[in-house]
Amino acid sequence: MGRTTQWLLALGLLGSLSAQAASPVWAIRGTHNTLYLAGSVHLLPSQDSALPAALERAYGASAKLVMELDLANLDPLQAAGWMLGHGALPAGTTLRDVLGAPRYARVSAAASGLGLEMQLLDNQAPWVVAIELADLEYLHLGLDPQHGVEEQLVQRARTDRKTTAGLETLEEELGGFEALSREDQLRLLDQTVSELKDTPAQLQEVLGAWRRGDADALAALLSSEYRSFPTLYRALVGARNQRWLPQLEALLQGEGDCLVVVGALHLVGKGGLLELLRKDGFTPTQMN
Repeated sequence: MGRTTQWLLALGLLGSLSAQAASPVWAIRGTHNTLYLAGSVHLLPSQDSALPAALERAYGASAKLVMELDLANLDPLQAAGWMLGHGALPAGTTLRDVLGAPRYARVSAAASGLGLEMQLLDNQAPWVVAIELADLEYLHLGLDPQHGVEEQLVQRARTDRKTTAGLETLEEELGGFEALSREDQLRLLDQTVSELKDTPAQLQEVLGAWRRGDADALAALLSSEYRSFPTLYRALVGARNQRWLPQLEALLQGEGDCLVVVGALHLVGKGGLLELLRKDGFTPTQMN
């Protein structure tokens, strides 16, 4: 397995384009409007959080902002309640029971290194633990959800009184993790723990590729993930792309210009949104 699981969680986290690509934003002409399709990094460093110029222009031209989840109307308490209800282990079962002693020791060491008490994780499913460890590592590296692409755009949309919408519900977004077999959940947790130490070395490379709209670099992350862990890819990327495609095409039949922002890895490679749209007769044009 390559060092890609955490970036899949973060990005999503471009078609057959060159490494000289100008931005992570594509313009697609609809019947009477333009849809701007942007790849996102859901978390950005606070010191490097400026949005690409093409994304700024696309937002300014759009009357509507569409995201994976409608973050402008997401209730954090409802989201936390969903995680508690769906991410908990069955009554009477502990994480130590599920992991076994050697794996539990490795996870405990990783949690301790991030300042997290294992008691807080002991009733949670392995997929939840993997996400929490990755999130903490991002925070330690200075990646802040409040500086992520969507959060910045949501704040502007509120100020500008722009309409917002989501492509899926919280249950649809996280249900792919919940549906993973216990074996795949353990594999996700193992890979997350093993990759924690490698994350800093990739940070600048991945963020740079995103800012450039470097299709080759981002698609390489995705293809490595697919080859090594196809069930995770299908749950987090492929199945969701298929669900979103009819919604994008409906927006392309509308009247007003809109900006759609999704994790950058949803755009790239085989089964990516750009490929799917091209197959259906649309012509995405990368903005510079």
